[in-house]
Amino acid sequence: MPDTDTPGLLVITELFLPTKGGTAVWFDAVYRLLGGRHIHIVTADVPGAADIDREHPNSIHRVSLRRHRWLKPESLAMYLKLLLTGLRVVHRHGVRAVHAGRVLPEGLVGWLIARLAGKPLVVYAHGEEITSWHNPGKSKAMRFVYRRADRIVANSDFTRNELLKLGVRPERITVISPGVDIERFRPNLPASHLRASIGMRTGQKLILSVGRLSRRKGFDRIVQAMPGLIENGIDAHYALIGIGKDHDYLTEQARDLGVADRVHLLGHVLLEDLPLWYNACDLFAMPNRAINGDTEGFGMVFLEAAACGKPSVAGDAGGTGAAVEDGVTGYRVSGEDPGQVAGALKALLGDEALRMRLGQAGHRRATQEFSWEAVAAKTRALLQAD
Repeated sequence: MPDTDTPGLLVITELFLPTKGGTAVWFDAVYRLLGGRHIHIVTADVPGAADIDREHPNSIHRVSLRRHRWLKPESLAMYLKLLLTGLRVVHRHGVRAVHAGRVLPEGLVGWLIARLAGKPLVVYAHGEEITSWHNPGKSKAMRFVYRRADRIVANSDFTRNELLKLGVRPERITVISPGVDIERFRPNLPASHLRASIGMRTGQKLILSVGRLSRRKGFDRIVQAMPGLIENGIDAHYALIGIGKDHDYLTEQARDLGVADRVHLLGHVLLEDLPLWYNACDLFAMPNRAINGDTEGFGMVFLEAAACGKPSVAGDAGGTGAAVEDGVTGYRVSGEDPGQVAGALKALLGDEALRMRLGQAGHRRATQEFSWEAVAAKTRALLQAD
């Protein structure tokens, strides 16, 4: 029997804190604002989870989500564990709706639970899964779930348009973009020590990127632009926070171009230092591009930069237009074109008044439209409408 007179939510998401990444941050922030123990989150058991769960206002149910090579498919155990745990939560506590953090595996599991329990299903769509999944089986399962969900939350207009191409009915799609912690990410935090830590001198300019070291993020375009910036009298350094398969590629590229002393691959940084790095930079850049359908569905890092009062250079592929207003809070350029990327960097680094104007506009937009409280309010309205 339910343990409350107010049935809550079952949220199924493999990605949740302390797992790193924007999606994990999104779900943690929104659901802790939406309610307390009657929101039940079924998620992966990962190192450090106990510390998160101990203080979390929601009820967290952890399951081991390892793949097994001897199973066909390898992810079968993941599906079964999510299904059984979700069904147990519904039986013991009662819920008003089922939310799935992604279409697969969570959405397929959520669809079965929702139909067995007679509850509505809400699935989050992030964009890149629609454009990059080429496996016929996964694509078929994705279309099945999206077309049968009672509501889909798309993170941008780009993602909404991709859903429409799959045959999803437009009235079932609601666009709710992720947000940013405007208390944590804010301007005027002390950061001069970080600039000094990478050998920067007074007057030099700093470009910052944050993200997985993947080719589609466009970090190589920034390294390629560095020699030209220096030749044009812009004394710049480039700091890149993140890990990934492109680490050696970017290191070799910087060495070959003669800018290894100005390109700083920082790997992971302390959580408390991340807002300081945004404050330390003069501009943020992630000139993303689409590669084999893999693209950027939104880009929460642009909001983090904006909340700290910094303008951005974004690629024009995918859904970055929801995060960066071209000519207002930054520039969107073709990440396929090194010349466009270099031109945008040069224009911003060479004009302090322009950087200030775009940075201030980004800060206003982030605080007014993208605080987690604002995102939670939109999500709450969605629940009430359904």
